[in-house]
Amino acid sequence: MTSCSCFKRNIRSLVTLNRDVNNTNKGEIRARILGIETSCDDTGAAVVNEKGEIIGNALHSQTETTVSLGGVLPQYAKALHKKHIDTIVKDALQKAQLHPKELDAVAVTVEPGMPLSLEVGLSYAKQMVLEHGLPMIPIHHMEAHALTARMVEQIDFPFLVFLASGGHCLLAVARDVDDFLLLGNCTDCAPGDAFDKVARRLKLKTLPECTGKSGGAMIEHLSRCGNRDTFNAPDVFFKKRSCNFSFHGIKSHYMRYILEEESKQGIEGSGVISNASDLCASFQYAILRHMCRPLQRALVFCDNNNLLAETKTVVLSGGVACNRYLRHGIEKVCVTHGARLVVPPPELCTDNGIMIAWNGIEKYLCGRGFVDDPQSVCYRNRSPLGTDITEEVTKAHIKVKLIDLGL
Repeated sequence: MTSCSCFKRNIRSLVTLNRDVNNTNKGEIRARILGIETSCDDTGAAVVNEKGEIIGNALHSQTETTVSLGGVLPQYAKALHKKHIDTIVKDALQKAQLHPKELDAVAVTVEPGMPLSLEVGLSYAKQMVLEHGLPMIPIHHMEAHALTARMVEQIDFPFLVFLASGGHCLLAVARDVDDFLLLGNCTDCAPGDAFDKVARRLKLKTLPECTGKSGGAMIEHLSRCGNRDTFNAPDVFFKKRSCNFSFHGIKSHYMRYILEEESKQGIEGSGVISNASDLCASFQYAILRHMCRPLQRALVFCDNNNLLAETKTVVLSGGVACNRYLRHGIEKVCVTHGARLVVPPPELCTDNGIMIAWNGIEKYLCGRGFVDDPQSVCYRNRSPLGTDITEEVTKAHIKVKLIDLGL
């Protein structure tokens, strides 16, 4: 028998043995899983147990570096991941007071994400499971975002997921731990990316109050003292009534506004237009308005097809979910449609090792997601979430009128 086949057999036996040994008298399964996250520019590792308790967590954020460089540079992000991953993982384990051999499995992000970044986390995980004889659970980054809220709230399947970040904007029905129906997706620029690029074009990082903040956080901060009615917010129209998103037009519209204002005010170099707060407020409102209409359509589609649990729940996650203004508007839509909105704490909305570990726990407890040969696992930069039924949604031709957001 080859060493590879022996390893596969031993991993299967180990998983079964661990689950049996860890059974309590009440029939519950105990587990401690390490999660590793390197899909973009944050290096995260955490240990979570079967109760959703975070017993060890460490994170290295590249936000300040990303802002100073004007965006995420793949090679630079990879170098920083390689520099910090060993320290981050060891820190998480030390806080958990665990030796690697005491873990029940290692969960690691393998899709979707930046290839060079994913490679660092996956390579580290492969070495770790090989050295310590541990099972590996490959994790889909968006599935992890979608299920994180179940770690802090009682949420029954099925529920509606609204994920919004720098690389994604989608609506999906989560029917089980690994069963999703994709209702709508982003056709071009994601909202987080639009926030970052408009903030960069406004040169907001030169303002003292914006130091160390992400582009989205800069715009949210300035918007608080801005008048959104100073600039007309554009509407985004699709030829078809779908649940898809397109933020490129909004971004381009405000890029033109910035150019016009700089010309009027004679702004050159690193100068910032005097009415930047007003523009930020208008831009933020335009983003919110565009996010709300597909959400309304998704809720109606789910109602018409009985896709959600009796207590309708919408989970909003991803980095953009940290924006309080957007959360407030989205909650108004949910309440209007008889649904409750659940948003994980801000530290769980952005990329982190906790959500990867929790997704590993969810899969471990139902005996899914393990791979026979961890060394053969590959990363994928693009990977759809679940079963795509966006065409069915479009064919339903659901007309919705945007509610009064009162913001």
